[in-house]
Amino acid sequence: MLEKNQNAPEFSVINARGESVSLSKILDTTVVLYFYPKDDTSGCTIQANEFTALKDSFADSGAVVYGISKDDTESHCKFIDKFNLTVELLSDLDGAMCEAYSTWGEKEKNGVKKMGLIRSTFVIDKSGVLRYVEYGVSAKDHAGKILEVVKGL
Repeated sequence: MLEKNQNAPEFSVINARGESVSLSKILDTTVVLYFYPKDDTSGCTIQANEFTALKDSFADSGAVVYGISKDDTESHCKFIDKFNLTVELLSDLDGAMCEAYSTWGEKEKNGVKKMGLIRSTFVIDKSGVLRYVEYGVSAKDHAGKILEVVKGL
């Protein structure tokens, strides 16, 4: 697992429009990466809606927010359209970004263990250093908590 004050792993993935997004190209601002399990599921929808509602506040605080899952761009587009999301969603189709950020692992739900994406959030400063790391986050009220973290940088 990654820890605060480590260099953030480089990544290159695509957004919902099929455009390439890499860490080195977006480090002109503070970057918030939130990893979520699946588009259009209850917890993930709550989380995406909360980050969308606070998008302008993040921008005013000098940060940009990206949601990452292993869903494809078509799924992301449907999710964005269905809930009028304005937060940018990234597709990690091969799971390389999830592996680099240690967000893919064993999870337990209702006593059943399986591999899956662990809901996690990272805040990266303009130097590419992890300033906040949290694994196993709760979807509800998380965006507001992260906004306070960003404001405190």
